[in-house]
Amino acid sequence: MTVTIAIPEPTGSDAAYNARSLPLYLAALEAAGASPMVVPLNGAQDRVAKMLAGVQGILLPGSGFDVEPERYGEARIPECGPADAARTAVDELLLQEAFNLRKPVLAICHGAQSLNVWCNGSLIQDLKTGVNHRPGREVMEAHPVRIAQTSRLSRLLPLAEQLEVQVNSSHHQAIRVPGDRLLVSAVSPQDGVIEAVELDAADHFVLAVQWHPERTYAQSAVSRAIFADFVQAAEAWQAPRIEDSVAGW
Repeated sequence: MTVTIAIPEPTGSDAAYNARSLPLYLAALEAAGASPMVVPLNGAQDRVAKMLAGVQGILLPGSGFDVEPERYGEARIPECGPADAARTAVDELLLQEAFNLRKPVLAICHGAQSLNVWCNGSLIQDLKTGVNHRPGREVMEAHPVRIAQTSRLSRLLPLAEQLEVQVNSSHHQAIRVPGDRLLVSAVSPQDGVIEAVELDAADHFVLAVQWHPERTYAQSAVSRAIFADFVQAAEAWQAPRIEDSVAGW
């Protein structure tokens, strides 16, 4: 049976961004064998909750908006862009569902930042390093990332010894302090910026990457492996027993 993956609309107010970006996520999920279910950002919470009952995984996509700095205890700096309250509210619903029931989570770019803050981590509001982390959507290989040995991400690489790969890049914020139980699984070696985190839990797939594997699904074996592993985890997901979920996150 095909698994269903919930993915929220990337933004609540930028229709052009949604139209440009959402089809790439849907195509990657479908190519990996999953059936995507788009969660509207303007729906009632009870309706969203009912939709989530039939999904086996959560994908948090990128966005043109930033995470509200007050959520991680910082005052906004001028370089920090506006937040998207509708997207924040839906992300929180999806993450609560995923962590309560240990549903697999793949978080990408803004989704990675949203996950990290939800897990009580913090962000760099505006990157200022020697690496260009936002060269444009057309640049498929923007800079290298170094992947941590023994990480879940390292096990997805086509060659086990190839721990440095080229990725695209389209962000001006990044994880400063990883959230609770999130382990750093990749960094930009030139400036140390955190590029991926994953949950320290053998029984719960949670992977967040700062780059956009959906944009390079056709060209990159690593991108395809990320989606394949996520969908496989969703296929294997089973609802935990009540006593397990109470004792969990």
